[in-house]
Amino acid sequence: MQKLKIALLTMMILPFLPMTVSASSWVCESGEVLREIAIKRDTDKAAPCSVIYDKEIEGQGSQVLWTAQNDGAYCDAKADGLAEKLTGFGWTCTAN
Repeated sequence: MQKLKIALLTMMILPFLPMTVSASSWVCESGEVLREIAIKRDTDKAAPCSVIYDKEIEGQGSQVLWTAQNDGAYCDAKADGLAEKLTGFGWTCTAN
């Protein structure tokens, strides 16, 4: 009976806990301007990886902002951080 109570309590609380969502790409928009943030991995492993920032619609093309040879979490953190920064500036970023 105690396990059932704990399970029910967990199911009720879990949706309200803050969670970090990690994605492999985001589309960010402000008005009619779109930008994309993507994590590129050449293999099925987390590293090596690169964070690509695309401003193609603005005619500025794509830039590699960060790379990591051994730590894929580095690319995840940098890409997440950029999406959060743009959101803080008023952009709407949607994870894909």
